Amino acid sequence: MDIRSLQKPLKEQYRNDPSASRITIRAKGGQTDAPIACSVDIGRAIYQAEAHQGVGGAGAGACSGDLLLGALAACAQITCQMVAAAMGIPTERIEVTVDGDLDLRGTLGISKDVPVGFASIRLHFSVAAPKATAEQLRGLREKTEQYCVVMQTLMRPPSLQTEWVGQE
Repeated sequence: MDIRSLQKPLKEQYRNDPSASRITIRAKGGQTDAPIACSVDIGRAIYQAEAHQGVGGAGAGACSGDLLLGALAACAQITCQMVAAAMGIPTERIEVTVDGDLDLRGTLGISKDVPVGFASIRLHFSVAAPKATAEQLRGLREKTEQYCVVMQTLMRPPSLQTEWVGQE
């Protein structure tokens, strides 16, 4: 697949009309019968999520932490594949693994000294590209990390606003 040809008309459109490049992506949570589960509608698919087993979930479905790490893994994987294709780097295999550490005492409110959320996240890129030069692999790493949307979002968090409606 020729990524450059695929993206060329999009890049031209966005250069000529910068407002066309601005998008809003939406995900909507929906209540289920059990307070430890929900559905997540992203407009093109609906995913089921549940609380992690460590906070009372059944442990059979994806928890929100799984979905966050999965989004990072997917973004890093696709970005790396697209960058390799655009740079003409011949690869035999690209695999991204993401691990995240958190202390559930924060989530459960057991200790105010323990933060809620991930304390660290690690990405492991396994790239088999025996015909690639060291310079190509450096460029692959640099551009993958530069253009991975989820990685950049986590490294430089955006502003976040909350709005509650229906309260008295």
